[in-house]
Amino acid sequence: MAKKWWTLIAVCAGLFMLLLDVTIVIVAQPAIQTGLHASFSDVQWTLDAYALTLAALLLTSGSLADRYGRKLLFSIGLAIFTIGSLLCGLAVSPLMLIASRSGQGVGGAIIFATSLALLGNSFRGRERGVAFGIWGAVIGVSTALGPVLGGVITTDWNWRGIFLVNVPVGIFALAVTIWRVEESRSPHPEPPDWVGFVLFTAGLTTLIYGLIRAGETSWSDTGVIGCLAAGVVLLAAFVWAESRVAHPMFDLSLLRVPTFTGGSIAAFAMNGSLYAMLLYFVIYLQDILGYSALEAGLRLAVISLAQLVTATIAGRLSDRVPARWLVGPGLLIVGIGLILMTGLSGTSSWTHLIPGFIVSGFGSGLVNPPLASTAIGVVPPHQAGMASGANSTFRQVGIATGIAALGTIFTSAIERHLSTALPPSLAGSAPRMVSAIRQGNVAHAISSVPPADRAAIAAALRSSFAAGMNDLLYVTAALALVGGVCAAALIRRKDFHRPDAAAEAADAVTGRSATETVA
Repeated sequence: MAKKWWTLIAVCAGLFMLLLDVTIVIVAQPAIQTGLHASFSDVQWTLDAYALTLAALLLTSGSLADRYGRKLLFSIGLAIFTIGSLLCGLAVSPLMLIASRSGQGVGGAIIFATSLALLGNSFRGRERGVAFGIWGAVIGVSTALGPVLGGVITTDWNWRGIFLVNVPVGIFALAVTIWRVEESRSPHPEPPDWVGFVLFTAGLTTLIYGLIRAGETSWSDTGVIGCLAAGVVLLAAFVWAESRVAHPMFDLSLLRVPTFTGGSIAAFAMNGSLYAMLLYFVIYLQDILGYSALEAGLRLAVISLAQLVTATIAGRLSDRVPARWLVGPGLLIVGIGLILMTGLSGTSSWTHLIPGFIVSGFGSGLVNPPLASTAIGVVPPHQAGMASGANSTFRQVGIATGIAALGTIFTSAIERHLSTALPPSLAGSAPRMVSAIRQGNVAHAISSVPPADRAAIAAALRSSFAAGMNDLLYVTAALALVGGVCAAALIRRKDFHRPDAAAEAADAVTGRSATETVA
């Protein structure tokens, strides 16, 4: 077999492992919370640690790959991700798991930043189209399989298995890469922007920490105010630095292009709305409705399957329909789907969510295919890698800040509602009940009260949780709707380069260090 096909195998194996881990971990969160006696904020950090390191390192990893070699960086990324997966599976504390998830994010960023570049260097002509088609199919399959496979492994084995299954896949991909993949690098690489990297990472991490801590304490807490203020200052310093360094990791002038700005807003809104809600859907299905991880995964697969249907259609329409009429309406449909899920009460069943699952899945399928082409289609060829990487960074920042902000809103809503939902004789139990929800110990909290009070406690918890979910659904629906309006208003046909230039941009994004994520 020719080396180029081995390259495709290695890239697809690494990509499958990465994207599967995005959704497979969400389904296992309640089991992880119980197994490691973790708090709700620990659960948030398990997801945010991965998204933060991925967002912070995407653009820097691309520069390093251009300079030192894409095969070398891809191999390093596979090794780091595989070791991180092993350590996640062996974690004995929430802190160890969070740190190991950060390691996965580091490896994941490097793999994302080099996967398309390796394929672009290995394939030409019609074969390149075949390779990219297979690459895209792997994205769809891994995303759809995640909830179901995560449920199977967590239910029939152990939550640790969702990480340990990555180890043999990672070793196989690394062996193929070392053995058969050819090295390539840019003839004119740009130096990494270390100042931008440090400021962006520190600012985003501090801001996310402040948002999560606000859910644990209050918005008036001195530590929360300090973290939020420091995060804003550091991110402002990042913007200032990027406008002055010779080779910025993010060229701020791209934001002057309305279509690029619209695509970036859409990327943030897509991941900050529906994808950030996946964690809360899982907790609701398992902790409140009592479904197993497998049963919850099968129900979440409704979203993935609906997404696959319209993603296939959108992929075929992308060449004939303006991107604004796919991305904008797609986000509006996501917002409508989230609104359809509102109205939850303490007596609701999961079937209440089905219409919203289907509609929001249809909407997200319309958004994802044209979003990356929107990012690279409005820039000169030499900026295609940066533009694609920036779009992916906005996605990861969206899901990281979304999960953190929603956690704070969720906790406040439960505290507010539970104080009125409990009977007067049980009002003193409210703080303990809120703590039980945050710790994932709802069933234990109910069983710890006298039998005569359990029905009232259970009803209050279910109604309070439902009220919190309704608040989150309205907030994320608003974000999706605003993102859809901005995308429809800002994405313009005249901003796109002519077809031949767009083709050159596509070649540039695959020949250099391109990044493209879907969740």
